[in-house]
Order: sequence, then C-alpha cells, then structure tokens
Amino acid sequence: MKYFLYITLFITTSISSLAQEKTEDPVESIDGIINELLNQITIEKGEKMDTAAVRNLFHPSAILTVADSTNAETASLDDFLNLLKDPYYEQGYLEKEIHKVVDEYNGIAQVFQSFYGKDSEGVNERGINSYQLTYYSGRWWIVSLLWTIESDNAGIPAKYGGK
Repeated sequence: MKYFLYITLFITTSISSLAQEKTEDPVESIDGIINELLNQITIEKGEKMDTAAVRNLFHPSAILTVADSTNAETASLDDFLNLLKDPYYEQGYLEKEIHKVVDEYNGIAQVFQSFYGKDSEGVNERGINSYQLTYYSGRWWIVSLLWTIESDNAGIPAKYGGK
C-alpha cells in the first residue's frame, strides 16, 4: 500500500508538472503568430527555411504583396514559399520587430509592424509590414501581408516607431 501511495504521488506530481510546462501555440495570439513568422524567416547561413512551418501561419488563400509608391508585386502563398527556398535565403537573413500597432475587433485584426532587416550581403533596411489576420477554429490566421521598405523620401512615421 505504501508503494501504491508513492507511485500515485509521483504520477500526480509528474502530470501536474507537465501541465504547467505547456507552452502557448504561437497561433493562439496575435503577438505569437507575428513573432513566429519573424522567427521562421530569420535564418542562419546554411539553414533551409522551414516552409511547412511558415505555411501553417497563413490562411491557405493568403496574398503577399511588396509595394512602394511606384509599384506593387503580389504573390500567392505557394509562390512566396517557393521564393523562400531560393539559395539567397540560405546565405542568412535577419528580420526583427522595431514597433507594432495592433487594432482588433470581433475576430479580425490589422497589425502595422515596423521592422529592421539585414540580408547575407550586409544590406540593412527598415520598413513596415501590414498584416491582416482573422481568428477562427481556435487560432489566428494571416490572410494578407503587405510590406514596404523605408526610403529617403518616405521615412517610417513616429507612430510606427520611426524618428
């Protein structure tokens, strides 16, 4: 009986400990999903991008667009993921958040995120990502990502973390 009590206590303590160690899935919060995307696209030299993990963050019909005052190029999620397999990204890429503004209502969210990026050639840039997200089935999905790069003529506004 004494051994049964010890075993029961051990199992109860172990289960309780495991339950407390459960970490939140990144897709359960806006910050989580946005941070996870940056984590996935930031890679060290020689690494391959985990495009399956990136795909999991986006709604299957997501649209991705890079734009400035002269042009806009749009890609499907599949086209974007193929681009991430380019050897250019295997040379390393870093993207970090500078500032973020989140507006959310009734299962939709708009996030303006200023960022700092650096590629393997040492090119530094700053810009703004504009995310549109939706919440359903117990998680957030990125349905659209639009971004632009800061230029001499168009600096990042103060309300988005610029000077």
